[in-house]
Amino acid sequence: MDTARTALLARCPRCGQGKLFDGYLQLGKQCAHCGLDYAMFDAGDGPAVFVILVVGAIVCGGALFVEFTYQPPYWVHAALWIPVTTVLTFALLRLAKSLLLVLQYKHKAGEGRAAN
Repeated sequence: MDTARTALLARCPRCGQGKLFDGYLQLGKQCAHCGLDYAMFDAGDGPAVFVILVVGAIVCGGALFVEFTYQPPYWVHAALWIPVTTVLTFALLRLAKSLLLVLQYKHKAGEGRAAN
């Protein structure tokens, strides 16, 4: 199973069958299908950083376009961009975390070590 599909479906990076998450963002303990221990995975703040950058660019670009094109009152911006920001953030956060965890497994990424 390819990396993008595995991440999109939030499946085990080794077998592609078991669920990666127990909740919305809570990582499971292990794969129910192949037994891969998920304790070795740690995405840290990476998914949040990527989502902030992507959603921020989309919302800022959209808000500037709307402002310069239509010049609506500020309450229209608030009514439009607060829900868009919320929906995009929740939609992309799980995908970003899943993608980083799958890539971490595929590339055997681990903590950095000092060279001796």
